[in-house]
Amino acid sequence: MRIAVEGCVRPPSPPHNSPNPHPTNPPPQGHGTLHSIYASIAKTCELNNWLDGISLLIIGGDFQAVRNSHDLPTMSVPAKYRAIGDFHEYYSGRRRAPYLTLFVGGNHEASGYLRELYYGGWVAPNIYYLGAASVVRFGELRIMGMSGIWNGPDYRKALFERLPYGGREVRSVYHTREWDVRKLLQVREQVDVGVSHDWPRGVEWDGDWKGLFKRKDLFEKDAREGKLGSEAASAVVKHDQAGKVKSDEGKLEDDEVEALAAPVRNVDEIDLDMDEEEEVDATPRPSKGQNHIQSTAQSSDIVPEDLRAQLPASFAKPEPPPPSKSLPQPPDIKNKTTHFLALDKCIPHRKFLQILDVDSVRQSTSKKGPPQLSYDKEWLAITRVFAAEGDPTSNFPKDRGQAHYAPLIDAENEWIEQNLVQTGRMVIPENFERTAPVYDPAVGLYPKEQSKEYTNPQTIAFCDLLQIVNHFDASEEEREERRRHAPQEDRNQGGRGGGAGWRGGRGHGGRGGGGGRGRGRGRGYR
Repeated sequence: MRIAVEGCVRPPSPPHNSPNPHPTNPPPQGHGTLHSIYASIAKTCELNNWLDGISLLIIGGDFQAVRNSHDLPTMSVPAKYRAIGDFHEYYSGRRRAPYLTLFVGGNHEASGYLRELYYGGWVAPNIYYLGAASVVRFGELRIMGMSGIWNGPDYRKALFERLPYGGREVRSVYHTREWDVRKLLQVREQVDVGVSHDWPRGVEWDGDWKGLFKRKDLFEKDAREGKLGSEAASAVVKHDQAGKVKSDEGKLEDDEVEALAAPVRNVDEIDLDMDEEEEVDATPRPSKGQNHIQSTAQSSDIVPEDLRAQLPASFAKPEPPPPSKSLPQPPDIKNKTTHFLALDKCIPHRKFLQILDVDSVRQSTSKKGPPQLSYDKEWLAITRVFAAEGDPTSNFPKDRGQAHYAPLIDAENEWIEQNLVQTGRMVIPENFERTAPVYDPAVGLYPKEQSKEYTNPQTIAFCDLLQIVNHFDASEEEREERRRHAPQEDRNQGGRGGGAGWRGGRGHGGRGGGGGRGRGRGRGYR
């Protein structure tokens, strides 16, 4: 199967000394990044005489699904660099994506819209968001997606962010959560393609790291301190690919690494790859062979044992919880090599697009025909198990280990087989519906309020399909109450005078063990 892979969608930044656009005079439309990506694919197919084109486009984050001006304050971008982009034309129906497009979320997204589709869904006709974490099938191809970026302090927090977002919530909303990674680590069948915005931590050492550091000097310090990339992505790759993370012949080739095509820095380009917070995180390094992330909580016993013995029983040291039990490497995951591909954003003279031939590791058992986007049976079973475990928007339970979850997932697999597979309900329905209004140029780039929170009909339908609770729903009264009590600067976050708490300067990597910001984004790996 011929597929295209693109790094990220966000438009190039204007010069840093350019004045802010007038709020009622946004940049002209028709020259946005999605248009350019689709045009580049069409031109590549024409030059190679590929009359059948491609079957699928995968985008590695920073998609910026901005429906209208009110989505802009929910996106972590300085106000003066805002651009409405061209996605709104696909959302409104003015244009239709020429190829089925799948994408994961990055750290510059219209986060309010993506949160509506936590489990995944259509953001526009023929454009599908893979959700916070998921596995889907396109024909025989099994595709795994993980959205967001690594942030140690937020890793074990619940998905507490609700519109309107406060200054920090605009950033924390896109931080990858352990709850979602835990689900990915229950997958025990082979995955063909994995997509993340952060690249896996440590993958640079399996490639041409000397050439990479020569061209991206800020990467070296973070890499040597173990802070470059995502610990969560590394854990998922090692679990689901069953071997050391490698590219072809153990090298990251020059046409596969971000920014190697542009060794000269453009001084007018701001670095939007960075997470803005300098947060100290004392996350311990996972020992070799571990397939999970250790807790960020550090216990300290400051009470001497002789003194503790004199205290009442209620002061006794609590018994530590039993360690979670892992299972051996899944026997169905037999692949030992991961081909790693890192791409740039869609800018002239950057390597932002690759077209690949990808085959599934499984033998086809279905009749030949046009491939369809379908749910994955194992992933639906995992989703049902975790939906019964807890509420991701509050304090969800601690990881009980693969040995605990495996029999529960097996039981849910039977439920999926009987209720969905045998009844022919595994194809993802094309049920896109607009929730927010379409773009109105008269509103400009600096609206007074963020977009409202909506319950997406696709999420309702998905939860009904699996017979699980939709924890992202709320009544209009609840939402209005939350908006009414939000601080004024939250309702108008990132207005004309500021921008989502953004701080200037490039910076590099977080300080402290494990608190790095995970540079190296817009990635695909297979």
